[in-house]
Amino acid sequence: MSLLVQRPAAAHGALAGAALLGGLVVALAASLVVSAGHGLLDVPPAEVVGSVLHRLGLDVGPLPAHPRGEDTLWQVRFPRVVMAALVGAALATAGALMQGVFGNPLAEPGVVGVSSGAAVAAASVIVLDLSFAGTWTIAVCAFVGGLVTTLLVYVLSRDGGRTEVVTLVLTGIAINAMTSAGLAFLLFLGDQQAREEIVFWTLGSLNGSRWEYVAVVAPLAGAGLVAAVLLTRQLDLLALGDRAARHVGVDVERLRLGVSVVVAVLTAAAVSFCGVIAFVGLVVPHLVRLVAGPGHRLLVPASALGGAVLLVLADLAARTAVAYADLPIGMLTSLVGGPFFFWLLRRARRSAGGWA
Repeated sequence: MSLLVQRPAAAHGALAGAALLGGLVVALAASLVVSAGHGLLDVPPAEVVGSVLHRLGLDVGPLPAHPRGEDTLWQVRFPRVVMAALVGAALATAGALMQGVFGNPLAEPGVVGVSSGAAVAAASVIVLDLSFAGTWTIAVCAFVGGLVTTLLVYVLSRDGGRTEVVTLVLTGIAINAMTSAGLAFLLFLGDQQAREEIVFWTLGSLNGSRWEYVAVVAPLAGAGLVAAVLLTRQLDLLALGDRAARHVGVDVERLRLGVSVVVAVLTAAAVSFCGVIAFVGLVVPHLVRLVAGPGHRLLVPASALGGAVLLVLADLAARTAVAYADLPIGMLTSLVGGPFFFWLLRRARRSAGGWA
């Protein structure tokens, strides 16, 4: 009898998960079309879709009526919206992984300083004018900076096999203070152009996204997302506790090291050309968890899709909220994420019964 009850429940859960993922895919497609068409030169959604279909060799739908519409879409808008989707997916997935491996709801690349660590490494490339890996130089250095910072957070915030909220928050404050000092020193060393680029990094922006940048970010984000999906089963087992996970064959320390590398890859993908965009990895996994539950098999892909939707829409707001201005997208995400972080902090304190 219990088996008969479990099967319909499992089938219902699978259908709900499929519906959630399907809805997010539709929302992402719609947000990409709307965002690509909006701006100083408006292109109707039908013409945006028609332009894409014609590029795919399908003679379906109208082409942009404006003489500059096609060039605007393919040289300016599409690289930017694709970059927004990739960066949003990378940040949200990195946040879901960090919360899973630390067992802490406040873990997120921007909050604990991982994004800032990657940004310091990338800013060093700008100031020192390094080019040992061509277009990939900034991405490689951002990966190294993100990995070092992730491992540092892991070492400093864990005690007795677990991570307390207060310890993680204080670790993030300390690391962000150090990275801010590093960025300030690089600002002091750099020339006027380097300083302007570093200021751009600290604010976060998708302005100036080009297809060659997308070609660097896409494989990094893709590899990180695939690795994250492959780690979901072990993360579900880790949620039972270190001892229980080891009992069923999970190499806990190896898993944590692997997740640290994946988080560094995803953070490098996000930071390498767009700068520090905070709180996406904090807000999205929590909203998805409220709908999908704590299981990582659904949480990780749903967070990736949700992060992509959020950042595409945030970038649309950054481009259109103020006429003839391009607001820093990191500022917008912080305006939303800051109050959300306070709410999570208060909830975590209540659940812990207060912090002595």
